[in-house]
Amino acid sequence: MSFPRYESYKDSGVEWLGDVPEYWQIIQLKRLATIQNGRDYKHIETNDNDGYPVIGSGGEFARATEYLFTGESVLLGRKGTIDKPLYINGSFWVVDTMFYTVVNKEAVPKYLYYCALTIRFDLYSTSTAVPSMTQNDLGSIYFAVPDIAEQQTIAAFLDRETAKIDALIAEQQRLIELLKEKRQAVISHAVTKGLNPNAPMKDSGIEWLGEVPKHWEICKVRRRLNEHRQGYYSTDSYVDAGIRLLRITDLREFGRIDYSESPFVEVKGEVSVFLLQESDFVFARTGGAGTFGVVEVLYEPVAYASYLIRFRFSATLFTNFLRYFFLSDCFQNAVRQNIHGGVNQNIHAEDIKNQYLAVPSLNEQQTIAAFLDSETTKLNTLTTEAKTAITLLQERRTALISAAVTGKIDVRGLVFPA
Repeated sequence: MSFPRYESYKDSGVEWLGDVPEYWQIIQLKRLATIQNGRDYKHIETNDNDGYPVIGSGGEFARATEYLFTGESVLLGRKGTIDKPLYINGSFWVVDTMFYTVVNKEAVPKYLYYCALTIRFDLYSTSTAVPSMTQNDLGSIYFAVPDIAEQQTIAAFLDRETAKIDALIAEQQRLIELLKEKRQAVISHAVTKGLNPNAPMKDSGIEWLGEVPKHWEICKVRRRLNEHRQGYYSTDSYVDAGIRLLRITDLREFGRIDYSESPFVEVKGEVSVFLLQESDFVFARTGGAGTFGVVEVLYEPVAYASYLIRFRFSATLFTNFLRYFFLSDCFQNAVRQNIHGGVNQNIHAEDIKNQYLAVPSLNEQQTIAAFLDSETTKLNTLTTEAKTAITLLQERRTALISAAVTGKIDVRGLVFPA
């Protein structure tokens, strides 16, 4: 949809605002609202579901009324997450890592919120480890501002149009979740029931496996394991060249591995026993315990770090079938039941070795893996299309807001009384 433009424009004098409608004013944020610090609320009793929301606390509520703000406000980040302005209307607290605004009568709070969404925070924030904004920097930012009535019109237009876009984004996000569920269902069924719906079944004797084809073998992981080894431990610093060291952070979704950004360690004799081979499986033993990856293709020597466990399996198991089996919900749930610890969760090699496999013939493993390659590729393609749609919708949302609050489009004739 194309939108009309205003009759005449002027140079705003602000590079990122560009030309604005001739009669609009260019006003600093501090002239439109008073910026206030949030409060340290730790001395106030909080709870999970009753009282006034403490914005920025992660969902807590407080009953106290001291420092409570009531009304419409635009919330801005002071430290940490600084680029996510919020609009709120009601009674609330604000944590001390945020600012809240007391909006002047010359501005419409919702219009000011949409203006805040266009701020180039990267131009104003500090370059420290924790990004931060000062009141002075925020207050000095210029906005393009029409009169109150037109601010209300623009805000109403953006409320309506962004709600439509947000609904479309939500639909795509739900589609992604459904595709993910479908993917898991297809994988779990194929690696535990096979592809022949008429195959005779038997009770596996394992609760989480249920019935499996009668001719499949049920065995523990350890029965098909050639060896396992915990990863390489060293206190030495990384180097500029040497042998790459695979870390937990290099494990990707769906059992994939990406070692392209893995750091290098010095070439030493003891590293050689930790070198990976194609078809190796590596499981995280802590920090995402149970997450795994499969070594598919190696273009250079790669070792693996101490928080990983390498498993090398018998040739009676087809690597890609085993990957899908380990991805199945039933196996993942079984592994999760054996994770130890609270905050620092971990799993031992023995916990994985004691899990069960349902194993068809090698030929059937290959057939099932090929089927799942085909089916998951289709589902992954649909997922990628949905993610692309979300990106385009988000870009559309951002562009629409920017165009409206800088006067690049004239929406006055597009908002009608309810």
